[in-house]
Amino acid sequence: MRAPRVPAVYSDTDLGRLLNSGSELTVAGERLNAGLLRRFYARHGFEPVWTTRPVQANALMHAVLRAGEHGLAPQLFHANALLSPLAPTLPRLDRELLLSDAFLTYADALARGMMPVERRRDDEALTPEPIDVAAALDAALASPDPAAAVEALAPATPTYRLLRQALQSFHGGSAGKTPTARLREIEVNLERERWLPRRLPPNRVWVNVADERLVLYRDDRPVFSTRVIVGQDELRNQSPEFEAKIDGVLFNPPWNIPQDIAAHEILPKTLHDPDYLARHRMVMLPDGGLQQLAGPNSGLGQIMLEMKNRFDVYLHDTPLRSMFGREDRRISHGCIRVENLRELTALLMQQPVGTVDRAIALGSTTQSGLPQPVPVFVVYETAFADADDRLQFRADVYGRDPEIWQHLAPEAVR
Repeated sequence: MRAPRVPAVYSDTDLGRLLNSGSELTVAGERLNAGLLRRFYARHGFEPVWTTRPVQANALMHAVLRAGEHGLAPQLFHANALLSPLAPTLPRLDRELLLSDAFLTYADALARGMMPVERRRDDEALTPEPIDVAAALDAALASPDPAAAVEALAPATPTYRLLRQALQSFHGGSAGKTPTARLREIEVNLERERWLPRRLPPNRVWVNVADERLVLYRDDRPVFSTRVIVGQDELRNQSPEFEAKIDGVLFNPPWNIPQDIAAHEILPKTLHDPDYLARHRMVMLPDGGLQQLAGPNSGLGQIMLEMKNRFDVYLHDTPLRSMFGREDRRISHGCIRVENLRELTALLMQQPVGTVDRAIALGSTTQSGLPQPVPVFVVYETAFADADDRLQFRADVYGRDPEIWQHLAPEAVR
């Protein structure tokens, strides 16, 4: 009797041995993502995929060549090597891996961004839902339109749509061939949109630090907007980009002063002014911390929205109301001061403003929950769709755009 056939395993195929070699994978001078390729070919018994799927391969190749429509250079996905006159002479497995890596990295760029969170700064913490890109490419192979299935991984936000339209206008010449700087701004903000969750909550608070403005959305429609004060330009005081949930309101909150602010800005003043702490209603806590007591002149004002996050950044009130009239409102240590916070709080509580005023009038520190937690996104968009579905541009005051652009430039990635 013939022995039963043992299915091919990882090390029993040429692809398996190549992917398991442990060395850096390079084909035609292009670096490949070995980990992503292993996950993809594990789903296919480490056997070639594209020799038996030429129609799907061609469709996906055309999608890669149109990557510029998403602000992504096709060269980032091996377009030069795949279109080279020498491409037909590549060994069969080299071409196989080059195609797979092109499709996988393109899908990954659309799904998570060309500069995913693990390669970004600590304070650029926004990220979409986790996705298995290898499984997504497999699903695309089984669909009637593989290219459309892969491109569906990209965002569908109004900002992404308007940015793509603007990009198309530039490439079509209808924008006068305006300076390259504007093109880069569009492409950088397309990348930022890819960092967002694909299913944005229909009810959310949206703070755009670059615009210095907060917008409340209900059912995906803006219903309230107000000016905000954000972090200073200095790197350590910039407002971070993150997502949290507003789950409560603190009325008449005391301010537990961050240690670095106490050490560098407040305690030195007591050396020349022994009454400084008492005059500003500040007390030393048993643990050595410094707290400003609740009151109308507290640094947090009369309202603070509770939103737990690792940056200790919150939305709060301020007694310095005149600061909202400034054109440059980048003066905080990172937290977000909200101009019309009473009205926003009432909307979040689903109560009249009078309820908020009565809680403040008590004078004591009290806490109130919300009917349901409300997601809040603190973003940094230097190009975005406004409430009238028009594309707006803002200055890159934190200087974050160039670093992102470096990850979109083919020469830098290679």
